[in-house]
Amino acid sequence: MALQNKKFIYGLLLRASAETLLEIACDPRHLGAEIGFFSVLHTWNQKLGLHPHVHCVIPAGGLSLDHTHWIKSRSRFFLSIRVLRRVFRGKFVVGLKQAFQSGRLNFPGNLAALAQPKTFAAWLRSLFRKDWVVYAKRPFGGPEYVLQYLGRYTHRVAISSHRLVTFTEGKVTFRWRDSAHDNEQKLLTLALDEFLRRFLLHLLPKGFVRIRNFGFLANRRRAALLPLCFHLLATAQEPQADQNAACSNGLWRCPKCGGPMVVAERLTAAEIQLRSPPLLTSPA
Repeated sequence: MALQNKKFIYGLLLRASAETLLEIACDPRHLGAEIGFFSVLHTWNQKLGLHPHVHCVIPAGGLSLDHTHWIKSRSRFFLSIRVLRRVFRGKFVVGLKQAFQSGRLNFPGNLAALAQPKTFAAWLRSLFRKDWVVYAKRPFGGPEYVLQYLGRYTHRVAISSHRLVTFTEGKVTFRWRDSAHDNEQKLLTLALDEFLRRFLLHLLPKGFVRIRNFGFLANRRRAALLPLCFHLLATAQEPQADQNAACSNGLWRCPKCGGPMVVAERLTAAEIQLRSPPLLTSPA
């Protein structure tokens, strides 16, 4: 279904997961706050098989609904996994049902039977017989770890060059990590045609946006709400009027003090390697 309807299914996956997080977080029975986060679509597993899923990076809290204070999440967990997976499943299935009714889904080949309304309805009912998977990880250890995570997951393709081991006699061997056995590193050898087939499974539709921002990080809202978040978190001083003007002209804000940052110098990769660290001199 996903391969034959990539643009819709992957878009629904991003939209349903985001709506689930925003809805449950706003509920006073859970967090009662407006959260912000970004989502990254992945479609592969370690063996290059098709495994569509979304990674979401979320601050541990959010703005109160009246935007007067910051609400911190509980120390044990962010939101209930049980509630998240049920709401996510419901939103995703409703999205599939609406797409079917509006004729937006394609059913070529062995999917042809699903084009019949009764068959499709029966298939949708089967999706409620399993608990869908929502996995929550512990918080990052700090901003440096967030950047490391982003470097690994945001702009990667299905397999990176360092995992490729050999290409001999028309076969490709690459490393993969077996999560079922303590992330043990193993080797997998595939015929060239099969390797290319698996790799091409993960080409996205033209123009598809696989990294999206939601909540107070949404493109239309973050300019106004991020400074408010910094202020309420007490991680930034109240910005001065001239700082506001500077930031409105495209300058960055310092994550520590909230002041504007400007580019003092740009270095090439070669210059970075050759540049020695500054000499540390004690004040006279």
